[in-house]
Amino acid sequence: MKKFITSLTMTMLVGMSLVACTPKEESTNVNKENTQDEKVISVEDANSNYLSAVDVDYAYNFTKSLEEFKSNEKLGYRTAGSQAELKTGEKIGNEMKKIGLSEVTKDEFKVDTWEFEKADLTFTDENGKEHLAVLGGYQVNFDTIGVKELDLVYAGKGTAEDLAGLDVKGKLVLIDINQREEWWINYPAYQAHLKGAAAVIAVQEAGYAEVDPDALNAQDICGPDDAPAFSMSQTDANSLKKALEASKNKLSVKFDAKSTVKLDGKSYNYYGKIIGKDPESYIILSAHYDSYFSGFEDDNAAIGLLMGVAKGLVDSGYQPEKTIIFNALAAEEWGISNSRYDWSTGAYNQIFKVHPEWVGKAFANMNFELPAYEHTTQDEIRSVYELNNYLTQFAKTVPSVDGVYKDGISIVSPLRTWSDDFSFGIAGVPALRNDFQDSEFMHSHYHSQFDNEGPYNMNAYKFHLNLYGLLAMHYDETAVVPLDFTTRLNALKEDINADIFKQAGVSSDKLVSDIDSAIATAEEVNAKVTKVNEDYLAALTEGNAETAKKVYNESRELNSGLLAAFKYAEDQFVRLTWEDEPIFPHEHAQNNIDNLSLSINALVKGDIATPLDDYLWKIDNNWYAFYFDKEVYNYFTDYVLKAPKEKLMWGSGRIMGHEDLFDTINSLKEKREQTGVDISSEIQTLNSALERQKELLKTTIAEEVASVNKLGEMLDELK
Repeated sequence: MKKFITSLTMTMLVGMSLVACTPKEESTNVNKENTQDEKVISVEDANSNYLSAVDVDYAYNFTKSLEEFKSNEKLGYRTAGSQAELKTGEKIGNEMKKIGLSEVTKDEFKVDTWEFEKADLTFTDENGKEHLAVLGGYQVNFDTIGVKELDLVYAGKGTAEDLAGLDVKGKLVLIDINQREEWWINYPAYQAHLKGAAAVIAVQEAGYAEVDPDALNAQDICGPDDAPAFSMSQTDANSLKKALEASKNKLSVKFDAKSTVKLDGKSYNYYGKIIGKDPESYIILSAHYDSYFSGFEDDNAAIGLLMGVAKGLVDSGYQPEKTIIFNALAAEEWGISNSRYDWSTGAYNQIFKVHPEWVGKAFANMNFELPAYEHTTQDEIRSVYELNNYLTQFAKTVPSVDGVYKDGISIVSPLRTWSDDFSFGIAGVPALRNDFQDSEFMHSHYHSQFDNEGPYNMNAYKFHLNLYGLLAMHYDETAVVPLDFTTRLNALKEDINADIFKQAGVSSDKLVSDIDSAIATAEEVNAKVTKVNEDYLAALTEGNAETAKKVYNESRELNSGLLAAFKYAEDQFVRLTWEDEPIFPHEHAQNNIDNLSLSINALVKGDIATPLDDYLWKIDNNWYAFYFDKEVYNYFTDYVLKAPKEKLMWGSGRIMGHEDLFDTINSLKEKREQTGVDISSEIQTLNSALERQKELLKTTIAEEVASVNKLGEMLDELK
């Protein structure tokens, strides 16, 4: 594959002729054949035409215009199925028509809806003055029906221990939280709910909303709608804590709040097309249009990027070979109540339920998030494994923009779960996104009211408009999807810990040998893909429509086979940790065996502290056994293991199991400071868990061997 990309890139750079564009006034965005009258221009000129036509000011202005509709007059919010989201969707659909996209479509899907209208808390501060705190919201049902007086207590971090000595029944519970490093909002919210609290008010002490003490935060709740939570700034919380102290922890506040979740509502995804010569082969660009607060970066600017690329291609007169779809997705931030996997609802529904026929026809999904900010000095594209080499070579051709990304572009794999591209990827559409997840912006501005135009970087935005428009055209110049399976297979091999395999009584040799065999087959397929795409590009370059059509038509079986193999690889090799990180199947048991063995070895030596501090919390969902009641722990474990598929969406079938160590962990916590204590029962429990994990690893390895061989067979048929 690398050789093919290098060849293709060099062809682009020398600007060979390509039948790709027609003058704007002649473009009708309908399927048509090459004719003698079509204008033959070079790849270089096609790129140049796009770069001249794409308009960063248009993208910025449309981004700002998306703030028009809001659910909460003071804070913004454009949430799943809300009137603000519905009106914004209509606005985007109308704009798609206005800029010249064809077949603009409104796709309905089922969603749990959320309207967050207000959350105003008034209290008398330590100086006797009335203080108004405007709170952010989470996806819960809570309605004071006007101003209501409620008692308020402070409960530290809201753990079981923090709440143990407090009377919280019917009261507001103020807590501090760090969702990045400790736990998600659903855990303390549900803990307080079980104790009868009216609602939790969470203050981000770190992790998110670090930009300013006045910052609020919003996240998906990942819990039931009857365990209410709200967000308060550090500034307001500090004043409230002082008022509590002055009143000797007996404080009443006035609360005026309305947050409404309704199950089984509806929202809409919108898309428009530039129809290519092949109307049934797709390149899909996407971004989501729901948001918290004003959502300038997340994700208004991504919708602006989507529309900016679309308008740039239309205005440049580009007539693609394949059909380019521009898809605006609803309900990304949240869309299903009481699920660990409550985000990416719009994308999941779009590709799994509304348009499953796109799978097998789509060359790629390019998904956009937070694109108008320079997150690091090296721009990142995060992609599925199979696109890594293709994108690495393409990245070398992207023109620089002064003042941003001085270190160029890097390609990283695999996809993560935090954005809509993951749903497209596991469905079988080779996906990528502009990466943002490791940026300081995520600690500071993300999901706060400071996600506004303040940090806007025009040069970064221009760079991404250039990059993704050019990438859409680059995909368009290939006959078959440029998937290289050696990257995933090598990653699978590298993640094998032979020592842990041996500990489980199974050799890694068979799996490694079969992976190597599949890699060799994949390399042969790469050579064939290279030849087909080179022949196709050469025919386009020469303006030979008949030859290009012949190469294209004759390669449909190869293309379909590649996409089928990709979908199979996603089905068989993508699993999730309990922290939503993608892993290979064997890594689940492999990780557990390692941490269980280390824990047992330490306990046998009488060391209780090390397993508690370093190992046991890394096993499945057991981090939460340290801090919350068993009922809370069980609730958020069982709603993954026992929930129906429609609740789990893109997480369905991806968790490999769970070792329940709640009682063992809490027993060891009680014995931690004791000397000469009997811990034989805890060791026995961990040994039993270790044996189960060894058996799971054996089963998983057998399944992986079968899957690797099946993938190899699928690739062998394509040689």
